[in-house]
This record gives sequence, structure tokens and C-alpha cells, in this order.
Amino acid sequence: MARTAKYYHHGRSPAAWVGSIVAAVGFILATIGAFGPHWIIIGIGAALLLIAGIGTMVLKVMGFGQP
Repeated sequence: MARTAKYYHHGRSPAAWVGSIVAAVGFILATIGAFGPHWIIIGIGAALLLIAGIGTMVLKVMGFGQP
């Protein structure tokens, strides 16, 4: 039996939630690091932004996002 993708309304998919939360944490860390400037904290924030994008794409391909 074929598995059909679940329809998520207005970005309420697990992929969207994961991407949004991780990106928000990344932006907050990068902003806190910019007050210093603490380049390591800024780098960690930037890395989290990249992870958020990649994680969202992976979850979307796995069927946890909106088509």
C-alpha cells in the first residue's frame, strides 16, 4: 500500500517547526555574539542557521513537510 503524505495547513508541519525554532535560536545567538563581538558565538549562530535550513530540507524530503 502506498503511503500518502499528510497535508499540513499553513506551515504547521514538523519540518517548518524545526526549521523555525533552530533558526530563531541561531539568530538570537548571533545577535548576542554581535554585542561583543564574540566571533565564536557568531559562528555558532551562523552554523545553526545552516543546520536549520538543511534539517528543514531533509525533513521535507522524508515526508514531514508540506509538498
